[in-house]
Amino acid sequence: MRRIAGIVLAVLLIGGVVAAVVAGRQGDDKGTATKTVRGVIGSEKSDFFADPDVVKALAAKGYTVKTEASGSWAMDGLDLKGYDFAFPSSSAPADELAEKYHARQPLPRPFYSPLVVVAHRSAAEVLAANGLAVLDGKGSKGTLKMAAYLDAARHDRTWQQLKGAKAHGELSGTLFITSTDPETSNSGALYLAAASYVANGGRVVASDADIARTAPLLKKLVSVQGAQQPSSDSVFRDFISGAGNPLVCLYESQVVSLLADTHGTDDLVVLYPDTTVNSDHTIVPLDDAGRELGELLSTDPALRKLAVKHGFRPQGDSAEFVTATADRAAYLNQTLTGVRQAPVPTSAVLHEMARRARG
Repeated sequence: MRRIAGIVLAVLLIGGVVAAVVAGRQGDDKGTATKTVRGVIGSEKSDFFADPDVVKALAAKGYTVKTEASGSWAMDGLDLKGYDFAFPSSSAPADELAEKYHARQPLPRPFYSPLVVVAHRSAAEVLAANGLAVLDGKGSKGTLKMAAYLDAARHDRTWQQLKGAKAHGELSGTLFITSTDPETSNSGALYLAAASYVANGGRVVASDADIARTAPLLKKLVSVQGAQQPSSDSVFRDFISGAGNPLVCLYESQVVSLLADTHGTDDLVVLYPDTTVNSDHTIVPLDDAGRELGELLSTDPALRKLAVKHGFRPQGDSAEFVTATADRAAYLNQTLTGVRQAPVPTSAVLHEMARRARG
């Protein structure tokens, strides 16, 4: 009997140890468990969410974020059932999605990025020599004079008509800026927003008359490009590889991110249009988890710092961006001096502008 009692006691003791270990593991799992949040994002934020440091910072706050990329304007045609958030590249498509899915206002806007035009150095210098741009002392950044550029586009100016272009064999044909498809891509739509504001006498396009007045010029800006890419990532890759057009419209954040990896290039000039549009990256929460993520990206110091690493300007504190990009100041207008921010037309107006421009 004593032997049997000893065996039973040993079994009970072992069982207690196992239970304690299991309980401990469950406690550990609870402490490190993350909430999986799914979202559809603009392609320009893919590298941000794929960054191991961002993944780690989100996990430290209890989140695993899984994303799929889409054109910002194309998100409206997706079935977002089962997703926690949508993260287009500006407020216009975000507001449209918010209305469709009854998302509570205000929408989180963690960071933003102005539109810029990247140019090969030869193209930038020819533009400057013909009064279409102004370069700074070192020539790696400057200002694109939008009114002058749009006047050149209106009159179908060619590179060959610009003084100094003959010395550069790669500068030939019609002068134009490459942009993305405005019907599906946010950067392409915002390019039309900025151009239309200037063409409309410094007033946001808001009426049928405004749309009709600016439509012929916007159609020229688009039709001269031929087939357009669906995302700014694609046109930027073409530009960096030396293919395609020497002038490309995209987000400043993409340039900042490139410069962080390459520390500059002699053939890159960043032109800030004197009238541009900010791309306000806006989260549309489809449930509570999506809103929590949006607030976290907006307020967490570590995630704000990582946003700057990827070239975005955090909302509410310009000093963060200026300090973090000091090593790239030769290429960047850090304080956006001399740059006017044009208001963005409503979603309905932008859609109609894009339709006519593509038509």
